[in-house]
Amino acid sequence: MRLNQKTIFICGILGAAFFVTASLLAGLIAENYNPLSQLISESMSEDRPYSKEIRYFGYIPSGILLMIFAFAAPVNMPASRQIRLSFYGIALFYGLATITVGIFPCEAGCNKEMINPGISQVIHNLSGLFTYIGMPLCLLLIGFGLKKANTRARLSRVSILLGFSSAFFILILLASPLSPYAGLIQRIIEGIFVLWIIGCAISIRNHENRRVD
Repeated sequence: MRLNQKTIFICGILGAAFFVTASLLAGLIAENYNPLSQLISESMSEDRPYSKEIRYFGYIPSGILLMIFAFAAPVNMPASRQIRLSFYGIALFYGLATITVGIFPCEAGCNKEMINPGISQVIHNLSGLFTYIGMPLCLLLIGFGLKKANTRARLSRVSILLGFSSAFFILILLASPLSPYAGLIQRIIEGIFVLWIIGCAISIRNHENRRVD
């Protein structure tokens, strides 16, 4: 996908903005909701007020914009198969996954014990799992790919740092999904992903289209 630098930058920033706005609104609107202990998905579960509106006009547009950003970004990166495929991974693991959880919300309470879950709950959980497995790997591959290409040193360092950081917090969350701080840990993870999207978008805006073998 070939888009100019400004358009790629706008897609990345808007994709991140839609995600953050939807997450904040859902948490504010939901009654008896504790963002420290409850996951983001619980604020937009199918029983919550304005769930459809937040998902259809927040999360789904965010996922679409993030997919466009990730598919278009490699044009402004070194001609590396590793980097290109990693961006495509982000399009799937973060962009498409965000669309998917917007279409398939979790059940009331998000059924953490997975007792007779419905198809929407299963798809929702699998999408989240793929995101948390794939995103750290993609960030690390991009970071080390840029380091190997000897270009965009700052983005390389940030990608590696955030890749390892996200993996660390994901391991904590998976080890204790019922922790009283599960919501906070998840928000740290999502904040890391959003921060990387914004940083990458800025890097693309500020650099010439320089591709190297």
